[in-house]
Amino acid sequence: MSSAVFSSRYRSYSWQVVGVVAVAGLSLLAWFAWLGWDQEYHVDPSTGVASGPYEVWQVAGCALSLLVLLLGALMLRLSPVSTSAALTLAFTAVWTVDAASSETTGLYGVGTLMLLVGLASATAVVSVAFLHLRAAARSR
Repeated sequence: MSSAVFSSRYRSYSWQVVGVVAVAGLSLLAWFAWLGWDQEYHVDPSTGVASGPYEVWQVAGCALSLLVLLLGALMLRLSPVSTSAALTLAFTAVWTVDAASSETTGLYGVGTLMLLVGLASATAVVSVAFLHLRAAARSR
């Protein structure tokens, strides 16, 4: 990727700060809206296997919300690195606080690490793809 993509094409420093804080806040809001209210595990009556606390539709909706948030921030010319970091760290932090408060096995740390690596990887891939597509569109 050329350095021209990362040059002066981003907004001012104050815009970046406000934008990154907004991304972090909206990441927290996405967690609360989709996942924060559901604390109940579900037990399959035929097998007795517990699952949860989240349903597939909740996780899918949350992931889609975070994707829209990231793409919106990139379209507003926020820095992809700081935007990805803000989204990843804020969402992982709120998930970790919730998981730690109700966890008895101590495995929430593994979940935190998996979430951190997964979100960081996903936001990096989406950011790079977005930047390439934007650069390709400009070169036409």
